[in-house]
Amino acid sequence: MLKSLTMTLMGAAAIGAAFASQAFAETKINALFMAQAAYSEADVRAMTEAFTKANPDVSVNLEFVPYEGLHDKTVLAQGSGGGYDVVLFDVIWPAEYASNNVLVDVSSRITDEMKKGVLPGAWTTVQYDGKSYGMPWILDTKYLFYNKEILEKAGIKAPPKTWDELKEQAKIIQDKGLVKTPIAWSWSQAEAAICDYTTLVSAHKGDFLKDGKPVFDQGGALDALKYMVDSYTSGLTNPNSKEFLEEDVRKVFQNGDAAFALNWTYMYNMANDPKDSKVAGKVGVVPAPGVAGKSDVSAVNGSMGLGVTTASKHPDEAWKYIEFMTSQQVQNQYAKLSLPIWASSYDDPAVTKGQEELIAAAKLGLAAMYPRPTTPKYQEMSTALQQAIQEALLGQSSPEDALKTAVENSGL
Repeated sequence: MLKSLTMTLMGAAAIGAAFASQAFAETKINALFMAQAAYSEADVRAMTEAFTKANPDVSVNLEFVPYEGLHDKTVLAQGSGGGYDVVLFDVIWPAEYASNNVLVDVSSRITDEMKKGVLPGAWTTVQYDGKSYGMPWILDTKYLFYNKEILEKAGIKAPPKTWDELKEQAKIIQDKGLVKTPIAWSWSQAEAAICDYTTLVSAHKGDFLKDGKPVFDQGGALDALKYMVDSYTSGLTNPNSKEFLEEDVRKVFQNGDAAFALNWTYMYNMANDPKDSKVAGKVGVVPAPGVAGKSDVSAVNGSMGLGVTTASKHPDEAWKYIEFMTSQQVQNQYAKLSLPIWASSYDDPAVTKGQEELIAAAKLGLAAMYPRPTTPKYQEMSTALQQAIQEALLGQSSPEDALKTAVENSGL
């Protein structure tokens, strides 16, 4: 009898242990993010911790790489037959990722509530050929930041509304000895330079492609590069801009060594943080300027999305994580580094308080976002353009010749 009872208890314990292990069995997913601009690594970790707390059956392994490594890391992981379940991707990659079967078409997972609630322009970040390959997450463009104190000392009453005015104001500031080189840009031979260039192409009403063929060696696209070269050779632009990425620009600006800087949303609150910035409380922001007779403002679509890879063995859990990360509640909570994709968030005082100036600039800038070319050959074209910009800045080639060579090497 005792032996029988012991056996029964042991059996019950074994069953209980089995149930317990099932209850605590974790699905592990791997997610790839960037360690640069927009949300900080600490923010992404905090968001993820909140997700796993609400979903204890899922654990998320996070990996962060610089933006420059994001594309190749994603593609190489696919080729190895493993890797990531969730990846952050730039607005320029859906065409390539869709064509090469890197991301899952999630059109059927997007609810009516999502469709109605997200700003219409944000959807272009994740769409290609009528299908959606993820959820928009970082809604961003580049703005013109300016140092209010420097402009005031120079007797300048308002920030520039045109790119020519920017040069005029920079010259006044330089002549008064307030800043040695008043303008800072991200012109390193990287995608950052293409974002600045696209902003100027947008202002000059230029085109990258016509009927699928590259035409950026003429018209407004050529004028954009001529402007960059003139700004650089005139001495108004920090000469190190040709090596700067966005974080370099932020550091120069918040150290008080630039009167003007082109950068993403995240710089506004970071440069206004007295713990790290010498210019806290003096940071102004407006949409990037226009060109007289052509445009009022200019903007590049620098948005990014989160998608599920075709290599994922846990697509349901991966999508659940993406839904959480892109939810309005989470985005509103972290709106100081990246503005929400949700339209109604802009009426929420918790989102707008303390960054009213940025929101005002965003309303104009986000509406004017100009796309970089949508083509599966984007990476090849971008590489050719990056080289052309460097050669023109360094005087190794004229803007005309540099862009003509880039067109020939664009792969299109």
